[in-house]
Amino acid sequence: MRKIGLAVGLALLTGVAQVGIAQLGVAHAGDLPAAIAKRGTIIAAIVPNYPPIDMRDPATNALTGLDVDLGNALAAKLGVKMKWQETSFDQMLAAVDTGRVDIILSGMSDLASRHNAASFVDYMKSGPQFYILAANKAKYPNLLAICGHTVGASRRTSFVKEIAAWSVAHCTPASRKPIKVIGTEGSADARLQLEQGRVDAAMQGSETLPYVMGKEPGKYAPLGKPISSQLTGIGVSKKDTQLQTALAGALQQMVADGTYGKILAKWHLSGDAIDKVTINAGK
Repeated sequence: MRKIGLAVGLALLTGVAQVGIAQLGVAHAGDLPAAIAKRGTIIAAIVPNYPPIDMRDPATNALTGLDVDLGNALAAKLGVKMKWQETSFDQMLAAVDTGRVDIILSGMSDLASRHNAASFVDYMKSGPQFYILAANKAKYPNLLAICGHTVGASRRTSFVKEIAAWSVAHCTPASRKPIKVIGTEGSADARLQLEQGRVDAAMQGSETLPYVMGKEPGKYAPLGKPISSQLTGIGVSKKDTQLQTALAGALQQMVADGTYGKILAKWHLSGDAIDKVTINAGK
């Protein structure tokens, strides 16, 4: 088993090391915990309902999406294979904590509020984006126009709280009524409620909205720019520092050799790419 310098390892685990990961050398199975290297697979939790990040190919029913391509390439870089295990979103953090899976690779945001449950190797940035029906663009000429209206967002995300905080920070000072936030069962439910007129606008991550708009051209329109920036990370047990470091090193190598960039470009997400791999850098 190959070792790394203690200073480098500690820096990675605090999320401070944003350079130098590639200097760890060529990634291989020896960087992984012994149990994973012996097994030859990394078991990853996934929920395939988050296109284009995680989904099933409608023609073949096979798992596909950014995370699948990235995970398979990451495992290959480490000399093993990725074994995908469908897990409910609500059970993912518990699954990685108890060892039922090795990692979470399912578009999970790296939030400081989750750091007590898991550590995150960050691989993408994005931001929550308001959007409306394109037919209503004249009614909402700017972001402030959404004040006093209803906005739907998945209650499984941080969007509900972020919308409320944005409303306090922007609608209140402008002497406008606050936004009424409607928690939905997911982003697809928010879109359905928008189509049915039950909400006036919806919120979705900037990493998924272009895909949704591309599937139904002319139906939706973004409203303003993302209201914040956040990181998406690979969830790993807080105790498994070796796996965290191995994944971070292999991912940084993929950034350096262009593999990472090609995968993001395939899914039209080059604008959400990161340059340096971090751990637990989410806020």
